[in-house]
Order: sequence, then structure tokens, then C-alpha cells
Amino acid sequence: MSDRPIPARTAVVLGGSHTGMLAARALAEFVDRVVVVERDELPAGPEPRKGLPQARHAHMLWSGGVRAVEELLPGVTGALRDAGARRLPVTTDIVALGGRGWFRRWPESHHVILAGRDLLDATIRARVLADERVELLGGTEAVGLEGTSAAVTGVRVRGLLDDREQVVEAGMVVDATGRGSGATRWLTALGLPEAERREVDSGLAYASRLYLAPEQARDGFPVINVQPEPSEKGPGRAGFLLPIENGRWIVTLNGTRGGEPSTANDDFVRYAREELRHPVIGELLECAEPLSDVSFTRTTVNRRHFYERMPVWPENFTVLGDALAAFNPVYGHGLAVAAQSAVLLRDAIRRQGWAAPGLSRRIQKAVARPVGAAWDLAIGQDVFYPGATENGPTLRDRLVAAYVGRLMYTATGNGRIARRVTDVTSLERGAEVLLTPSVLLAAAVGPLKPALRRPPLTAEELKRAGLQG
Repeated sequence: MSDRPIPARTAVVLGGSHTGMLAARALAEFVDRVVVVERDELPAGPEPRKGLPQARHAHMLWSGGVRAVEELLPGVTGALRDAGARRLPVTTDIVALGGRGWFRRWPESHHVILAGRDLLDATIRARVLADERVELLGGTEAVGLEGTSAAVTGVRVRGLLDDREQVVEAGMVVDATGRGSGATRWLTALGLPEAERREVDSGLAYASRLYLAPEQARDGFPVINVQPEPSEKGPGRAGFLLPIENGRWIVTLNGTRGGEPSTANDDFVRYAREELRHPVIGELLECAEPLSDVSFTRTTVNRRHFYERMPVWPENFTVLGDALAAFNPVYGHGLAVAAQSAVLLRDAIRRQGWAAPGLSRRIQKAVARPVGAAWDLAIGQDVFYPGATENGPTLRDRLVAAYVGRLMYTATGNGRIARRVTDVTSLERGAEVLLTPSVLLAAAVGPLKPALRRPPLTAEELKRAGLQG
């Protein structure tokens, strides 16, 4: 780290991944210097790194997150697409078997950006670090906060190579260190009470593998998604195939307790064919070429810290991303929520002014909105799996799940309701759009078209994937 004098306005961001880089970009508008503290030595390009094992699994950025990233980094969507990322319209290019049947491929209402996590992070990182106000402090970890229960004044960091500890003074510290965040411990060390926390653990295990798609299916192929059938009695098994850059498919199979996929390469296709509710993913993989071994994880628990409910909150400290709320990754909302939170961080400072009294508390309350929306979507199904919570689903959980189930059934045969549902799942609108009188009436009526009996893949898509001669 340089020995230059600390400028009047310095911000520190802990964590240099997706959330941390976007937070750094948001803060750079208001300070002379943003120091990003990161344990890893970050690569120059889209390469794997030790501190991001989840990069080996499927990711998507819903349009609500795309808009937020683009607001912070204009032109980055184009840069991603130039690098090979795919833009897929929702639900036009999604072949999905939901809990109540196959969804039709309705005209575009929203979209997703699909890319390997390494490419996504590297593209955003390059844009952020091009700003001379942003400084990367790699090979360094945060070990605690400086300050009091009233205000944070900096952060203690330690170099991983020399084990030397030092203090970086700052007018704002943002914790974006992910699931392993030490924020709760750091805050109690300053004399603050522990925050309320909730966990919903479906016991989900993830197995992912990269494939080279058949030559004719390397461009323009849809997402394939086979969801579990809602149940409280047994495990849920699901899978999805996402087309990403360089003609590849990243495929993730998952199952809850008692239905987990294997870590073995030679069992991957079998699980997809025989354990999921429909064999379409396994059939597609038999015509594709594996490019990697199976990557496996059980790091899927939903965990939320309700920092916004704390009776007191210190000035100059904010928690974002997975450090605040980590979601079951099967729903694909973590990246979008992080991007929206970074925008809210920026907007709050614009409105209130740098170092305004109560600014950090306002930020923490603001980011609770997108976090809460994604949280409700994530636990809506997970809470029903055996062992997910100590006491099982609440009455509210059951009522919400019953209504959402009816909506999803209606959406299989009603394009207007499908659009309202994707308004919410894309994180572009709040769940209140599902409670309007017209939506309630449509849910009572049910689907307007008959159920589909097979995956809505076109004959041309089946031919390109090698499933039809």
C-alpha cells in the first residue's frame, strides 16, 4: 500500500468481487480515493481464482440487475456481449418445467445476461479499476473495524504474505466480503448488540459441469430449466442448462437432502436423465462434449442479517451483498440484488450528502428493499423442504406459497400473468403487482390455454441439438 497522505475523503470496500466492485464504483463519485481490500490477487482477465469457488456454477443476471449495472457502468452490457455473453429474452428463450407444468414461450417481457462468472467479474472489474480514484489492495484481509459503537473510522487489515497489520482510515467502510463476512463479530466488538438473523437451509447440493454444445446449437439456444415438484415429503431435484460464451453450456444439477447429485463425472448425465422430473437435460448432454470435471458445493443456505432492524447503527459502515443476505443460488438473484444495492448506496449519498448524520442507517434500510424481495422469492419454496427450518413453514409461508402456486399454474397458460410473474422474478417490480384485482381474478380463473405435454423446443432447436434427424 502506498505511503501517500490519506486524502480528506477515503472510502474502503472490503471484497473485490461483483458486489465490492460495484460498490467501489458507486462511492467513487463522492471521494478522492476508494481502497478495495481483497484477499486474492485478482487476475487481469476472466480467469478462476481461489476465493470465488461459486464461479464454477451457473450464474445469471436478471434484467433488474442488468439495468442497475448499466446505470453504474454505462456501456458494460455491450462490453459483455462483445466478449461473448448472451442476452436471452424472457420467457421467449426459456424452456421451463415449473411446479405446475411447462411454461409457454411467451413474447419477451424481460431478459437475462448469461456468462461465466469469471467473464462477468473481469469485465466489471476492468471498468471499475480504470477509474484512477479506485485502488486495489490485493492479498490482504480485513480483521476488524476501527471506531466506536457510534461511528466507524476505518478498518484494520492484514497482509497475507507478511502478516503485517495496519489501519486504513476511511469516511465510509462497505463490507462486501460475502458469506464469510465478519460484520456481526466486528460490530459486537464495538459494543453493539447482535443483529436478528434467519436461516432457511433446504439442504440443497449443487453439481455443475461445463460442456461444449453441438456445433449447430452453439448460438441462440434457449435456457432449459427443470424445476422440482413442490413437496414437503421428500427431496426436490432440479437442473438447468445455460448457454454462455464460446459455444459452451454450463449445466447445474441440484437436489435437497436425500436427493443430492453425485460428485462423479460418470453419474452426471444419468442424474439428469433419471432423477429429474423430465429427461430433456440429460438427452441434450448426451449430444454435447464435457469440458470439465463436476464441481460440487453445499454452500446454498439462505441466510439474512436484519441489520436494518438494529436499534442503533454506527455511522460510516454499510453491509451489502451476500454479507447482508445470501440466497439459495438456484433462483439467480444474488448478482442482481448486489447491483441494485450499489445503486441505492450511490443514490442515498447523493440525496443526503457525504457524511450526513444517519446516512449509513438510511443506506442499510434502503438496501433492505431489494434484499427482502429476493428473500421472499428464495424461501418461498425452500422453507417447505424437510429440515429447512427448526419449526417448519409458518402460516404466512403456507398462504403465500398457495397463492404463488396458483399464479404459477395460471402463468403456464396466460401470457399476461406470466409477464406479471417475471416482473417480480426479474427484480424489476415489487411483489405488489401480483396482488392487483386483475391478477387476483386471473389466478382464480386459472390458465386460459391447455397444458403443454412436452418441452416447448422447436423442431429446428431439436435438430440443432442432435435430438432429431
